[in-house]
Amino acid sequence: MEMSDYPYWITLAHLPHWKTARICSLLVDIGYNHNISFEDFFSRDVATLKEDFALSSKESEEVLRAREDLRNNSLLAEELISERVELVSFDSPEYPITLRNNLGTQYSPPLLYAKGNTKLFFEDKVAIVGSRNVSDKGAEFTKQVARKCASENKVVISGYARGVDRIALETAIENNGMGIVILPQGILTFKSGFKKLYKYISEGRVLVVSTYPPKAGWSVGFAMGRNAYLYGLAEKIYVAESDSKGGTWNGAIDGLGKGRKIFIRKAASGEKCANNELIARGAVAVDVSSDIVKKPNDCGKMTTQKRLEEFP
Repeated sequence: MEMSDYPYWITLAHLPHWKTARICSLLVDIGYNHNISFEDFFSRDVATLKEDFALSSKESEEVLRAREDLRNNSLLAEELISERVELVSFDSPEYPITLRNNLGTQYSPPLLYAKGNTKLFFEDKVAIVGSRNVSDKGAEFTKQVARKCASENKVVISGYARGVDRIALETAIENNGMGIVILPQGILTFKSGFKKLYKYISEGRVLVVSTYPPKAGWSVGFAMGRNAYLYGLAEKIYVAESDSKGGTWNGAIDGLGKGRKIFIRKAASGEKCANNELIARGAVAVDVSSDIVKKPNDCGKMTTQKRLEEFP
């Protein structure tokens, strides 16, 4: 992406009240179907926008109102550049393939704000998620999986929330591993986090990513929306601990509904978590070492097969 295009991408990626799929469709229409510049697009009037881009009267008026944001977004673009934040558009070769494949064009964010080593997008990636108030067993599981990822050169994806997210990232980088942080806020509001992660970002081992307006603060809605991108960016997903409601539960249910394979720590009898409920809904049970827990009947079948093979 040319830096001169930054203000236009920022403006269009965050059109108020527009769904992600509609924004992506418009961007494709501008850049590929019509092959015109953003400046040309924003010079059109309502009638031309309706005729050439099949926009409704309301959508056309919203685009023209958004044009008024271009000046402020030009200043914002300069700030992003000075902070070494890269804009990665959904049509860029630097855009993570796993995110596009897992979410499809309907839900893939049109624009990523990234600070750090964007090559991490193309490494094997593992999401480790779970409760903020994680138990000792859940924390130990998180550390085991994160250490394993570090030893296998796999990138740990983290939401950087208290609990499982933070433990996963910190364990990975302490063991010379790599991590991607997906923010529930604008990238320019993550100042304290950047101070803590500066060393690892400069070493190319941590990448920080946001899909939200650069100066947007944290919100519950952003945190819930961020979970979909966290799951979508990963090739493999491990759940250390989940309640029966909240972001981890909703993310796992959504992932299972989309046919994703999700690995969940099998809870011991008496544990106060919903891990086993998710396993009953189709998640794959794993032990504290992240090895798949075989069902009793599976073991029986294996024993019978072995006996048949050994029968003279």
